Amino acid sequence: MERFTVGLTGGIGSGKSLVAKMFAERGASIVDTDQIARALTAPHGAAMPAVLAEFGADFEDRDGALDRAKMRALVFSDPGAKRRLEAILHPMIREAVFAEAQLATGPYVIFDIPLLVESGSWKSRVHRVLVVDCPETLQLQRVMARNGLSEEQVRAIMSAQASRQARLAAADDIVDNSGEIAALLPQIDRLHHFYLAFSGGRQTIDKQRL
Repeated sequence: MERFTVGLTGGIGSGKSLVAKMFAERGASIVDTDQIARALTAPHGAAMPAVLAEFGADFEDRDGALDRAKMRALVFSDPGAKRRLEAILHPMIREAVFAEAQLATGPYVIFDIPLLVESGSWKSRVHRVLVVDCPETLQLQRVMARNGLSEEQVRAIMSAQASRQARLAAADDIVDNSGEIAALLPQIDRLHHFYLAFSGGRQTIDKQRL
C-alpha cells in the first residue's frame, strides 16, 4: 500500500519544529528538509563542489562548509542568485528526502518543509498539507527573542516567505500555535489519529480539510 505522507510547513517563528517533534513522539517518521540541506552544504557535503563552482571559493567557510551568513545576504539581495542556489540544492534535496522516506518505519511520514508553499511542487507530492499557523505579530516576537534579530531583519525574512494567507489557502489541515504549548496537545492528538486512520487504509485519501 502507498505510504501516507504529510507536508508540514509554517512561517518562521510559527513553531513548526515543535509540532514536528510532537508528531515524532507519537511515532510518525519525520523527514526534515532543512537538516538534509545543511548536510549537503556541510564540510565535504555533496552540494559543496557545485555551489563553489557556481558562486566562488569565497562562499566556503574555514571548515569547508557553506558560509551561510554570506550566502543568506546574497540571496536576499539578489533573486537571481537565489534561483541559482535552488537549482543546485533542490534536486539533491528531493532525492535525499525520498531516499530517507523509503527507510521510514513509522505508520506515516511527515515531510518538514519550510518552503512547501513557495516551492510550488511539493503540494502535489504529499497526501495532506499541514500548516502551523499563528499571527504575524507573534512570529515577530518569537524570532526576535529567539535569534536576537531586529524587527526589520525578521520582517525581511518573512517577506521572502509565502504570506500567511497563501499558506492557509494551501492547507488541508491547520495547527493553531497562537497560545500555550498545552493547547497544541489535543490538536496534535486529533491529527495523529486522523493520519493513522489514513495510513491504516480505513479512510480514502482525499483533500477534504479535517
